[in-house]
Amino acid sequence: MLSQKARYALRALVELARAEQEGQLTSAEIATRADAPRKFLEAILLELARRGLVVSRRGKFGGYVLGRPATAISFAEVIRVIDGPLALAPCVSRTAFRKCPDCPSLKDCTLRGALLRARDATAEILEGYSLADAAQEAGSAEILSAT
Repeated sequence: MLSQKARYALRALVELARAEQEGQLTSAEIATRADAPRKFLEAILLELARRGLVVSRRGKFGGYVLGRPATAISFAEVIRVIDGPLALAPCVSRTAFRKCPDCPSLKDCTLRGALLRARDATAEILEGYSLADAAQEAGSAEILSAT
């Protein structure tokens, strides 16, 4: 399940993707646009900055921008940074594989096949969906709701 922290991170990054033409946004602007608590969002932005997903600029005219183009940042990458592996169980994770503590044998596990397929399907969708895709969809939804 996606944590609230990951939801706020994704919303904030989508807002930065939407604002690429405007330039940087302050944490207050991002919090308002992403409908996220400012203090919590500032901690999330620090973590995203440490991982290179955003760049912060200090000072009176400071703010945040994406660390890479929005097309180069997938939802999967953001979720992994905030929540860890996409897999439902560690035995099917590609980034943090380990045997489940209560499983006698990977080969004989009756759950692993379904969990592998779920992980693969989830990863395929989230790896193929970028911040630019989300920003474009959000912009289209606003245009449709305004008419």
